Amino acid sequence: MRRKRFFVNPKHLLIVLAGVCVGLMFVSFRYGDALTPIKTAVGNAMTPMQKGINTLGRYISGKMDAFASVQELLEENERLKEEVENLSYENKLLQQQKYELDNLRELYDLGQRYSDYPMVAARIIDKDPGGWYHRFKIDKGANDGLTVDMNVIAGNGLVGIITEVGQNYSIVRSIIDDKSSVSGMFLTTSDTCIVNGDLTLLEEGIIRVEAISSDAGISENDEVVTSHISDKYLQGILIGYIQDITLDANNMTYNANLVPAVDFAHLEDVLVITQIKEPLMPLEEEAEGE
Repeated sequence: MRRKRFFVNPKHLLIVLAGVCVGLMFVSFRYGDALTPIKTAVGNAMTPMQKGINTLGRYISGKMDAFASVQELLEENERLKEEVENLSYENKLLQQQKYELDNLRELYDLGQRYSDYPMVAARIIDKDPGGWYHRFKIDKGANDGLTVDMNVIAGNGLVGIITEVGQNYSIVRSIIDDKSSVSGMFLTTSDTCIVNGDLTLLEEGIIRVEAISSDAGISENDEVVTSHISDKYLQGILIGYIQDITLDANNMTYNANLVPAVDFAHLEDVLVITQIKEPLMPLEEEAEGE
C-alpha cells in the first residue's frame, strides 16, 4: 500500500514560524532575567562558532584580496610586456635608422672627397651567392643614365665597375672578383702595379698586388690608388693599403698583398660615378697621328 506523502503548505509554515519568533521575542522580553542562564549557555556555545566563522570569513576575504592582487599583477605584467615589446621594436627601428644614417653620412663624405666627379647613389638589391659582394646588382640602370664601364665607389674607395646595364638595374663586378684586374699606382711614389682580385685570399681580408718595379721605393701601408694608365678606371680613387711586400723569384718585381679600402662583406649603398674614362689611344695610333 502506497504511503501518503506529507505536504505542508508554505504559507502555513511561514505563519507558524513567524508566530514562534514573535512568541520567543515576547518571552525574552517578559522573562529576560529568568532566561539569562540560557542566553549565557547559548552565547558560550555560539561564541566559538562565531569566532570560527569570523576566522573563516577573514581567511576567505584575504584569499579573495590576494587573488584580486594576483589578477592585477598579471594584468600589469602583460601591460609591461607589451610596453617592453613596443620599446624593443622602437629601439630596433632607431638602430636601423642610425645605421642607415651612418651609411648615408659615409656616402656623403665619400662624395665630397671625389666631388670632381658627377655621381648618383644606388642601393644593392641582389648579389651572387656567398658572403662577399664580388658581383652584385644595383637598383639604377639606363633609365637613370648609367652605362657599362662606369666606376662604383663606397666606404673609403673603389668598389668596382659596371659590366651590364638594364633599364632599371645594373650589374657591378667588384675588384675582389677573380676576373678583376685594376691598374694601380702608389700615391707616395707614382710607381704602378696591378691589383688582381682573388676570392681565395679574401677570407684573410686581402687581395693580390703584382708587377711592382724592384726600384719602387714603397713601404708597408702605402696607399694604392687607380693609376693614370688604367683604361677604364678614373685616376686617383683609393683602392687600398699595401702589406707583405716580397721580392719575386726572378728579382725583377715585387709582389704584395693589399687590404681593400672597402668592406666587401657589408655593402648596402654605393655611389656610381657617371663619368666614363676616355679610352686610351694605343701608341701605334699616336705615332701615325704624328
